[in-house]
This record gives sequence, C-alpha cells and structure tokens, in this order.
Amino acid sequence: MPSEPLLGEQDGAPVQLVNEAARTNIVLVGDHAGNAIPSALGDLGLSPADRRRHIAWDLGVRALGEHLAPLLDATFIHQHFSRLVIDCNRDPRSPASIVEASDGTPAPGNVGLCAEAREARRTAIHEPYHARIAREIARRRGDGARPVLVALHSFTPVLGAIPRPWQLGVLHHRGDTSLSRAMLARLRKEESLTVGDNEPYRMDGTDYTVPRHAYESEVPYLEVEFRQDLLADPDEVRGWATRFARWLTEAIAATS
Repeated sequence: MPSEPLLGEQDGAPVQLVNEAARTNIVLVGDHAGNAIPSALGDLGLSPADRRRHIAWDLGVRALGEHLAPLLDATFIHQHFSRLVIDCNRDPRSPASIVEASDGTPAPGNVGLCAEAREARRTAIHEPYHARIAREIARRRGDGARPVLVALHSFTPVLGAIPRPWQLGVLHHRGDTSLSRAMLARLRKEESLTVGDNEPYRMDGTDYTVPRHAYESEVPYLEVEFRQDLLADPDEVRGWATRFARWLTEAIAATS
C-alpha cells in the first residue's frame, strides 16, 4: 500500500509567497523563514523553546522579507517548514539536509531515517520550494528582464561562546558576483556598520539555493545575513528593511 502523504490539509503549503504579481526583476527568497513541523512528524522530539531557537529557523527573516517585498516591488518566496524538517539550503542528497542534532541540541525525530522517509520530506517540502523559485526566475526571463536573486538569512549573535560582531554579512563564491561586490562596496560606506565579507559563514559547497538557481545561469545574486538581535523588534525590522531596500536599489543600479 502507498504510504500516507507527509503533509495534511492542516499543515499548509511549504511554499509561501508575498507580492506574487511583483513587477521588478528581484526575487527574494527565505530558505529558513519558517519553523513549522508537519503534524505527521509530531515535534521531532524538540521542546517548544528549541523550536523557537535559531536551530529551527532564521529569526526575523520572514518579517524582513514581508516588508521588503512591497518596498522593492519584489516577490518574496519563503519556506514555511523548519530547517530541522529538511534544510532547503542544503543538497537533499546530503546528510546535512536533515540533521540529527544542531548546535548541541538533538533532534530525535531525525535519527535513523530510512531513505523513504528522507525522500518524503524532499518531495513534499524541498523540491516544491525550489521549483517555485525556478518558475519566478523563468517568468522574469520570459518578460525580457534579467532576474536578480536575493537570499535572506539571519545568524545568531553568539555561536557556542564566540560573539559575532558583524551586523550584516555578504556571502558569495562562484557565478555572477557583481551584485555581491557592489553591495559590499555600498555597505562599507556606512561607518556605523561592521560588515562581514563571507562572514559569519562562507558560501561554499554546503550552500544549495544560490548555486542551484544562480551559478550556471549567471543570475546576479546576493546572499545576505542579518544578525538576529537586530530583527527582534518589529520597528527595527521595518527600519532595516527600509535601509536595505535603499542599499540594494543602489547596488543594482551600480551593476547596470
């Protein structure tokens, strides 16, 4: 008999969109914007507090994207489910896409998964998300525009016992890095900011979204990390969205 589907009506769709009819060529994505867990998986053995921590999602990114989308007249595509269910910024074939522990916290519901269980998460959550990103990029190409991909992330202010001083970080590696370089140059004009160049993370072989959708197709991209304490308050989120929209517009203009 076929297995039961992973997602039920009560779970909602894995892919959420804001400003679907946007007119600009900018596609915003939030790989880790949600922290929901499909009801079929229970709580993965995690406490409510752990499901609200950085291990489960990128705090503040959903609100940031929701503010940026109208400011930029961009489409914001974000994932509804937690990165602990399956990480949409990891290759689904990699063990790192479904981790058994994160930052020292076990995820018992991820331990010893069979290939069928892993595949169910990929087909229900991971692939529909990436298929929608691909469609939005293709739609802009079909309209004669050059798409721009902007991946929004956030990072915890302290990892282990190590503080992280950057307010923002820009991640880049291969492909068309012109927008990433332009944004770094623009942010460095802001004397009040400490900006990371491939900090607090490097874009490397572990990343999936930008390499899949931007590298070979030479789509200009920007992967930006905001420190999570800056996005804890709704007023601060609005302020950062306003500033970031201005910086991004100027960086895009500098590459035109």
